[in-house]
Amino acid sequence: MPGVSSFRSNLFRAVLGASAGLLAAFAALAVAALAAGLVRPAAGPVTVVGGAVIDRTPAAVKDFAIRTFGENDKTALRLGILAVLALIAVALGVLALSHRRAGSGGVLLFGAVGAAAALSRPDSAGLGDALPSIAGAVAGALALYVLASKAAPGPVPESVPEPVPEPVPTPADADGQHDAERWNRRGFLTAAGVTVAASASAGALGTFLSGRQGQGAVASRANLILPQPASPAPAVPAGARLQIPGVTAFTTPNSDFYRVDTALTVPKVDAGTWRLRIHGDGVTRPRTYTLDQLLARPLIERDITLTCVSNEVGGPYIGTARWLGVPLADLLEEAGVVPPSRGGEADQLVARSVDGMTLGSPVEDLMDGRDAMLAVGMNGEPLPFDHGFPVRMLVPGLYGYVSACKWITDIELTTFDAYDAYWVKRAWARRAPVKTQSRIDTPKPFARPAAGTVVVAGVAWAQRRGITRVQISVDDGPWQDADLADQAGIDTWRQWSYRWGATPGGHTITVRATDGTGQVQTERRTRTIPDGASGRHSVFVTVT
Repeated sequence: MPGVSSFRSNLFRAVLGASAGLLAAFAALAVAALAAGLVRPAAGPVTVVGGAVIDRTPAAVKDFAIRTFGENDKTALRLGILAVLALIAVALGVLALSHRRAGSGGVLLFGAVGAAAALSRPDSAGLGDALPSIAGAVAGALALYVLASKAAPGPVPESVPEPVPEPVPTPADADGQHDAERWNRRGFLTAAGVTVAASASAGALGTFLSGRQGQGAVASRANLILPQPASPAPAVPAGARLQIPGVTAFTTPNSDFYRVDTALTVPKVDAGTWRLRIHGDGVTRPRTYTLDQLLARPLIERDITLTCVSNEVGGPYIGTARWLGVPLADLLEEAGVVPPSRGGEADQLVARSVDGMTLGSPVEDLMDGRDAMLAVGMNGEPLPFDHGFPVRMLVPGLYGYVSACKWITDIELTTFDAYDAYWVKRAWARRAPVKTQSRIDTPKPFARPAAGTVVVAGVAWAQRRGITRVQISVDDGPWQDADLADQAGIDTWRQWSYRWGATPGGHTITVRATDGTGQVQTERRTRTIPDGASGRHSVFVTVT
């Protein structure tokens, strides 16, 4: 049947075109990876395009991504970019069957987009960052052109008018047609095989070279010996660690500590080449420090709870670690910085990361006596790469987006009127002290505990103020005081527990905390944007 035959023929051509497009995309990404391994791993097209997407994504969408995908938000973004590229590759492959130059030109266009994204990144190292996208696009365009030429059909004979019977092909003619088809398919498969082999080799070599570029940083961390603190952290009281199954541990292991940032590729900074510059308004004595110079200074060690502003009520983006670092106020004073309350010029400190991220902190908060620091150690070891090696900043009592700059390399003193940091430009508040919050860790939502005594337990936090009271309400009933674990310090969370006489049926358990100023955790629910979520955490359970 001519219609069915035509449909099958068109479908087969579409499959060949889609295959050609996907193979060309594979070649482009592989060659780009090789070029990035030679130039700079962070200049890879997926990374730079992903970074550009993050920078241009509305705050509400970013918040949704973190809420939905958690710490896998970057993986989801990468997969999304690859899925879009695959769809575009399929379309260009089908187009190239009829218009090879147009299809290949489309690949080059996307290479130009990647190059532009690379050059627009805050951490761009110059024109060399455009090379991976350009090299990948050229390789992809050539691959698509060759593959499309092998997949394209030969000349189609003109149709013969109906009244004139078509000549019946002889066996020799039929064999010739089949030979032509076999030749076209054989040529396509050969070209496809060469493309896959060459691309796989280029990609593997690129991965190897990228890994080698980070070896110096890995070695510098492995060889780093942290000095003993001049001011050790007080021992955590035994009563601060409740031995209740399901309750979050007082100290969060490094491997479990939350990570929320915009870095698609974790920077690997060599401690030996790292530098920190302090400059700006009111800095009478600009300074540049090496890591060795910081380590030679008196260090402080403190247990501090960090909280991400993207943490929903009852969320997981909070953790406590024992941090080792240099008091930030000392460095600022030595540079001549004076806080605004004493007539200083600057009211904002802008911290810059090696990847171009900027975070703005109030100078007054950094110099008011709290343990703001440039941290070099976390739970007894050098900072993990994910958490800012070799140096990160942290400030007790402030959400991370205005204080916890990882991979810090530059400190500039300025004013809030003169400069808006990265997140402020995206609708987040300039100032963001941590709100009083509490969370139920056990029982979990929709748990089915047995009737009788059920231990309800969790954590509460209000950095710089401390927690003085935690209360539980069941089914909107009267508030009952929970038992508090010992307080390890006002800059850490506090565990709590409550023995509930549970009766059969469905019940809603709600928690609220009171901080050291007497402020009771509000019941008013707000989103994380612009300065952190508020409200009370509840869980529903069915008692059997």
